[in-house]
Amino acid sequence: MTPDEFTIKEQFIDVGNDHELYLYDWGNPEAKIPIVFLHGGPGVGVSDKYKQRFVPQKQRVIFFDQRSSGKSTPKGSLEHNTTDDLVDDIEKIAKHLKLNKCIITGGSWGSCLALAYALKYPTKVHALVISGIFTGSKQEIEYLDNGGFRTYFPDLWEKYVQTVPEKYRSDPSAYHYQRIFGDDAELAKHSAYAYSEFLEGPLLNLDDRYSPENFDEFDSNAMRIELHYLHNRCFLPEGYILKNAPKLKMPVWLVQGRYDMVCPPITAYGLNQKLPNSHLIWTTAGHGNDRPNYDVMRTIYLQLTA
Repeated sequence: MTPDEFTIKEQFIDVGNDHELYLYDWGNPEAKIPIVFLHGGPGVGVSDKYKQRFVPQKQRVIFFDQRSSGKSTPKGSLEHNTTDDLVDDIEKIAKHLKLNKCIITGGSWGSCLALAYALKYPTKVHALVISGIFTGSKQEIEYLDNGGFRTYFPDLWEKYVQTVPEKYRSDPSAYHYQRIFGDDAELAKHSAYAYSEFLEGPLLNLDDRYSPENFDEFDSNAMRIELHYLHNRCFLPEGYILKNAPKLKMPVWLVQGRYDMVCPPITAYGLNQKLPNSHLIWTTAGHGNDRPNYDVMRTIYLQLTA
């Protein structure tokens, strides 16, 4: 994050097991209800692009890089890096900043982490505002790994399948998982690159003009962390969030793109039916940082922090 006139403080906090998190406190320090932003991935970290959905004159937003992501250290580490660890990190941040109650927001993986935090620390959550809904279920993960989107992107799936030897093409993701968590760093990078640039990239952007990143410049840490979570079913019991959703009594705003190819809309629809106090808003958007999603969420934040 780049410091600007609204920066309250940049700092690192020790959360244990040799992990330090980068924390960026931004906006109006007098805001009544702070907003805690959870980035996706997991593994991608925070960046200045996320500021555009907030109004710093009126809101206080706490951004941070999750374990081993972005500026947090140790970079790329998978040790002591589970959903329970990240949930407790949010609580440690809240205590460190003396936040009694806050709005939790995030998209994609950030939505899953927000829900997991709310289930463990419900009294700390004033409201949830989440988008690109993901709950970490086996069905959602297998949809991506097995090309559930191929009805719309058959060429994309074929390019991905071609990145593995012929005898592994019935399950290309399993082949890449094996290499990513193997002992050969170069093979791991090639597989992380294949998953990132030939599978996720175009789906996130919904743009046939998408150009893969130069391999030599590719940093595999973020994708390795993401696949660490996907490979371990997000370290959650199967169906955990959907089964426990009725316990979440706080207001929950679900913002879901109709054309989301990464997190299919059916998940948002099913979650909305189980939450006792939720509002599902459909947008004509995909999964990425689409303006329709930003505009809706910006309006919700303004309502909640008025």
